[in-house]
Amino acid sequence: MTAPDPLTLQPPRSFLLDFDENTAVARITLNRPDRLNALTFEVYRELLATFRALDSEAEVRAIVVTGAGRGFCSGGDVEEIIGPLLERNFEGLLDFTRMTCHLVGAIRACRQPVVAALNGTVAGAGAVIATACDVRIAAASARIAYLFTRVGLSGADMGAAWMLPRIVGLGRATELLMAGDFVDATEAHRIGLYNRVVPDGEVLAEATAFAERLARGPSFALGVTKQALDGESQMELEAALEAEARAQAICMLNPNFREAYEAFVAKRRPRFV
Repeated sequence: MTAPDPLTLQPPRSFLLDFDENTAVARITLNRPDRLNALTFEVYRELLATFRALDSEAEVRAIVVTGAGRGFCSGGDVEEIIGPLLERNFEGLLDFTRMTCHLVGAIRACRQPVVAALNGTVAGAGAVIATACDVRIAAASARIAYLFTRVGLSGADMGAAWMLPRIVGLGRATELLMAGDFVDATEAHRIGLYNRVVPDGEVLAEATAFAERLARGPSFALGVTKQALDGESQMELEAALEAEARAQAICMLNPNFREAYEAFVAKRRPRFV
């Protein structure tokens, strides 16, 4: 996969960004394998900028996030983030924690489906980034832990206390965020945290294939669906029904709705735009 001319993002220094113009799938690869892809200030900033930019890239119809080497992401780098944070005052710390939260907000706001391909260690902020993705496909080796309380921090970090109960339920989320224990792939799949588990070595291909399937779908409708999943969480049923009625009427005005009908009549696959 190589980035074609239409993808006009600034090349990141701290991870790999590739785009396949044939499938319309962009791939972000965290690329510090010697540090289990631990996050630095630079990685945070560039991931935030990249997701915000991808949201407006019309050519990109789905995104895969993965990690190089033996793990997906082990969280914040102890030497490059944790140490320097100890020297900051409250305002300096708040600048950092808000930036990490903005990253999760950018992933959730991104109109494209975001598929996580998880392997090895998925920990701390890496676990929350995985949680922020729309779908999590994991290798059998992918152990996940929300480690924050293990280092004296709140388990409610980067939106984890909002997202995780909606995925696995309040009781399991409470245990995961308070205990900070690693959960193996079998258990993570059983409780619904992982959408599927595949053998080691197959996870990137599986996640990419699923992203390609979504990329062939009706992008506008998928973006509306993603927005509704987040936006309706705080609504009463009546408000949610009205929101969905309006969203569906808007989708019916989109050319993909007519294309689906014409493809059905012609007994062919739809060609969504």
